[in-house]
Amino acid sequence: MMALLLRPIPALLLAVICIGGWITSGSAAGIDVQSVRSPGGIEAWLVEDHNVPVVAVTLAFKGGAAADPEGKAGLANMVSGLLDEGAGELDSQAFQRRLADLSISLGFDAGADSFSGSLYTLKENLDEAVDLMALALTEPRFDEDAVERIRDQILIGIARDEADPGRTATRTWLRLVFPDHPYGSPVQGTAESVGRIGVDDLRGFVERRLARDNLIVGVAGDITPEELEPLLDRAFGKLRAEAEGSEVPDAILANAGETVVVERPIPQSIVVLGGRGVSRKDPDWYAASLLNYVLGGGSFSSRLMQEVREKRGLAYSVSTGLHPLDHAPLLIGQVATQNDRVADSIEIIRAEWARIAEEGLSEAELQDAKTYLTGSFPLSLDSTRRVAAVLVSVQENELGIDYLQRRDEFFNEVTVEDTKRVAERLFDPAGLCFVIVGQPAGVTPTRPPPEAG
Repeated sequence: MMALLLRPIPALLLAVICIGGWITSGSAAGIDVQSVRSPGGIEAWLVEDHNVPVVAVTLAFKGGAAADPEGKAGLANMVSGLLDEGAGELDSQAFQRRLADLSISLGFDAGADSFSGSLYTLKENLDEAVDLMALALTEPRFDEDAVERIRDQILIGIARDEADPGRTATRTWLRLVFPDHPYGSPVQGTAESVGRIGVDDLRGFVERRLARDNLIVGVAGDITPEELEPLLDRAFGKLRAEAEGSEVPDAILANAGETVVVERPIPQSIVVLGGRGVSRKDPDWYAASLLNYVLGGGSFSSRLMQEVREKRGLAYSVSTGLHPLDHAPLLIGQVATQNDRVADSIEIIRAEWARIAEEGLSEAELQDAKTYLTGSFPLSLDSTRRVAAVLVSVQENELGIDYLQRRDEFFNEVTVEDTKRVAERLFDPAGLCFVIVGQPAGVTPTRPPPEAG
């Protein structure tokens, strides 16, 4: 993600942020989601909230960094950092000054599977905010000074990541399991690939990939459907009708069961581990989420935290998480511990992986997990920005416009028998891939690290 330049937040917008910008009813089921269609046929999902005079827009285009051209990894990411660096007649300074003067937050981001943007503005400045967003999406300047400045920022970030043990572990793990798939390349690219990206590549990305047929929009805040309809055409009507982009193939994880050590002279090793996960569209997602919460996603209450930290003091933290990439869903964990404790930590993690695969969850564990995952979700909808982002995520995963009303139901329907069935399918200790960065004692690698690229 390309961060916006740091600049003071105007007093009025700061006051709105401090108020919170969103009041939840205590249940996501109480949120009314409306489908709004513009005269030009552009659809957005809307949640109205007229308590605070702000509007948040989240947008996403299907297809992200995984669709970058061969040899140009990092293209989508570089575009995300440049769209607000001047557009139309406004150069970078003029564009950024206009955003700041009007208390408008506008930014873009590239992920593996999508290219996204967000707009946050006071209601009184909505018209101009929409015009600036439309300008950024359709007429970015890509001036040489801005391109080289953003390129330098990316290269600095890449160098910083290469020196960071945690990021090195994650990047190496992805290269290990995706040796011949775009997911094995970092979203920000490499120093070599970023150096190959020219202005023609940047313009080609905008012209081919940002189109109405792969656009998803979520809106929340102080706006009615009648007000939103013409703004959708104003914001996105000038985009091309259909996107052109390379298809990303589904991936099969490679190197199951392998262990890799990346030697670094550091006192504490960083371990990334994992294997196949479950698609967000899979009906078993809800059982898998409950299983993950109990195993390693539930902070201090998780089995791994109890076994690795609380009982044995082997590590300060250990966790797992589901990462449902479009073409290869993952279940990934991590632990950081002293070099002489790595082997013991890995042994316990394997044992807990095997135990949950064999037993699933107890009734008490299942009910506790349901209580947390249903009760905590409304707390994530505490701002217009987060609501708009959730609306986009729900659309991306084709969960249905009534998903927020039905989400608790999906979790509450999961039975102990469901967790046993899904656990047997999902948790295979023999298939776990481990990448360790450090100087772990008592760990024998099964193969050398994959080459960077």
